Amino acid sequence: MAMLVLRMVLLAAAIAPIGAPADARDDGRYANSPLKGWFESLHSRGGGPCCADADGTALDDVDWDTSNGHYRVRIQGEWIQVPDDTVITEPNRIGRTIVWPYYVNGRALIRCFMPGSMT
Repeated sequence: MAMLVLRMVLLAAAIAPIGAPADARDDGRYANSPLKGWFESLHSRGGGPCCADADGTALDDVDWDTSNGHYRVRIQGEWIQVPDDTVITEPNRIGRTIVWPYYVNGRALIRCFMPGSMT
């Protein structure tokens, strides 16, 4: 089941235009996913919903790490420091690292980040 959710996240990321803001809308195709409600409930500590205006993207272990006590992610070949208030601290139900980027003037910013387990 976790692989199904991961595939949905990856598909959504592949379809979303890269480098341009996009309004993510739930068209109902994932209505029966057991993790749908959980994904929709995720919020950053700043209070913003993770899935509101950005699609989550699963990251490979080589595309995220920690530096000076903070997470950082590689998006489109560029390392970006993850703001502390965007880190989701509740248990990760799918195990994979996920970042929810959004773009302003072509620059990637982080709406939410959920670390996985580096293996």
